[in-house]
Amino acid sequence: MNATLRHAAWVLRGNPVTLLAGLGTFVLLLLALIGPALLAYDPVASNVPMALQPPSAAHWFGTDQLGRDVFSRVIAATRLDLAIAASAVALSFAFGAMIGAFCGYIGGRLDRWVGRFVDVLMAFPLFVLAMALVAALGNRVENIIYATAIINLPFYIRFARAEVNVRRNLGWVEAARCSGHGPVGVVMRFLLPNILPAMAVQVSLNLGWAILNAAGLSFLGLGVRPPTPEWGIMVAEGARFITSGKWWLVVCPGAALMFAVLCFNLLGDGLRDILDPRLRT
Repeated sequence: MNATLRHAAWVLRGNPVTLLAGLGTFVLLLLALIGPALLAYDPVASNVPMALQPPSAAHWFGTDQLGRDVFSRVIAATRLDLAIAASAVALSFAFGAMIGAFCGYIGGRLDRWVGRFVDVLMAFPLFVLAMALVAALGNRVENIIYATAIINLPFYIRFARAEVNVRRNLGWVEAARCSGHGPVGVVMRFLLPNILPAMAVQVSLNLGWAILNAAGLSFLGLGVRPPTPEWGIMVAEGARFITSGKWWLVVCPGAALMFAVLCFNLLGDGLRDILDPRLRT
């Protein structure tokens, strides 16, 4: 553990961008946890006389077409967008890692069937597939989570299968088999824990992509329903007013969305450097 912490500190000293991404991710998580409780304005309460006010000391990000405080809505949307992304990625990671690990270890017919299923799933444009799933199931938050989890599933199945396939005939796996562990025990107790650090990089990258997916669905009207504050909805609603100079309606939620995705992507690059054993020499 101490060696890992020293290596992480060495990577962060040499790559301040990763450190900034980690701090940005911490700020996003903090805003998601306690931000809505500290807001001065109700993010869904209308105040029509104050509609379309530019940024000011009273309203840092201005107000929207219904007089709602944009800053309060951006902060409130942080919790929802991160919750959708984290739930979807957790589901796809849990199921994808187990399915891919067993396929890579057992091989044979199971591996071929699952491989063909993954190939068929990835033959579709994934965002279009998510749109079709949400349209069929209904645009509720839980359905957005399920659709995002399904389109993320192939990445984890393929990754886990490839990593386990490389390790299944190594000496320590043979020793586990000789000590009496069955396929389930070998996969769950030895192989899965061994590949989890490498998969953590994919988790971080998929979090950013899941946020973009949820915002894209909301932008097209297939995601979270108004008046719930969500970054994609806010950009879609503000796009009607951008030609009249009401830039803050698009720029503020768009900047929050860009910041979140950028933080998770850069954090994934940093995790790859920290977890790469070749950099520990």
